[in-house]
Amino acid sequence: MPDRERKGRHEMARLQENLKPKQGAAILALLASRSVEEAAAVAGVPIRTLYRWLKEPVFDAAYRDAKRASFGQGVARLHQMCSAAASTLGKVMVDAKTPPGTKVRAADSILNHTAKAVQIEDLEARVAELERAGDSKKKGKG
Repeated sequence: MPDRERKGRHEMARLQENLKPKQGAAILALLASRSVEEAAAVAGVPIRTLYRWLKEPVFDAAYRDAKRASFGQGVARLHQMCSAAASTLGKVMVDAKTPPGTKVRAADSILNHTAKAVQIEDLEARVAELERAGDSKKKGKG
């Protein structure tokens, strides 16, 4: 299991420590389902209960953090596919017999998403550094 994926799973488990078991199950169901109604059925909770939980700050924060962790795992997969996308693009460029349309669009899409993911990660790192600097200033004044 890649390091980033392991970290994402650990993060999701940590976030759910403050929740009831059914709430943790509901968050996992929300991540995997196409609708709140479907998630409620999968988690075995009434729809109204799930909608109420979504309005609660602790549940909402845990759900948002779980979505971020899940997104991070997807970004890691994009990074893994980047090399294959570049290879596909290179093969299409040198093979005169292969119709390039679909392959080029797919490879280009993977490369573009990976570039965006790198930009997002860079921004996240910069924001985290600014937050750390702000926290250390607060501790110094406190």
